[in-house]
Amino acid sequence: MHQVRLFFIALQFFTRLPIPAWVGFEAAWLQHASRYFPLVGVVVAAVAAGVYYAAALVLPAPVAAVLSTAASIYITGAFHEDGFADTCDGLGGGITKERALEIMKDSRVGAYGAIGIVCILATKLSALAMLPPRVAVAALFVAHPLSRLAATALIWKLDYVRGEGKAKPLAQQMTTAEFAIATITCALPAAYVLATNAMTPAALLAAIIAAALAALWLGRLFVRRLGGYTGDCLGAVQQLAEALIHVAVLATLGHGAWNA
Repeated sequence: MHQVRLFFIALQFFTRLPIPAWVGFEAAWLQHASRYFPLVGVVVAAVAAGVYYAAALVLPAPVAAVLSTAASIYITGAFHEDGFADTCDGLGGGITKERALEIMKDSRVGAYGAIGIVCILATKLSALAMLPPRVAVAALFVAHPLSRLAATALIWKLDYVRGEGKAKPLAQQMTTAEFAIATITCALPAAYVLATNAMTPAALLAAIIAAALAALWLGRLFVRRLGGYTGDCLGAVQQLAEALIHVAVLATLGHGAWNA
């Protein structure tokens, strides 16, 4: 029952979805709820995939992709997109660590953030729209939990650099056992899409590599520029990994422009 409570706490923290009143709340639970970050991604994927499937029955794939993405943004409150934009502003406009963190804390969106969010959304939407509907639904069930696992890896391995912040209670510490739980919850939907032949092993492998590269590259960048990570950094990793996963899956289909 305690594990169920931790999942609902994570769901409440990362989405707008209501949770049962009996769950309750204790601040200490947030320190261990990050293990279910990828499982929250499965819930978000279910909503996004459901919207995509329903829309694709009567509308072209590009429209279904937009509606699906809009649904995922709505239920998460643009939590990760906001973190990505703030990270772009901070790293783009801040020369020193202190200045970068100051910019990232500012609620206003600057040029780097605006350009970055347009580019990341355009990449996700165009890649998702180009996938066959069956593969697109499978890609959503892989991308949302796997991209959140990539972000969770920062909590597991890096230091949180702010003295305070909305993500601090969730980012105090993560044990290897907790990260293993996160990995298992991420592996379940991946195994399902393979078992149902909705995605090829090559496409899944490409998705895993894409997520790992996003986490490794941004993780190294955050350590070099900031000395660790912030809550905004987690959103940045999630968004970049999600976009790269869609691109990686699309790349395995052999639809390159030179092949058209």
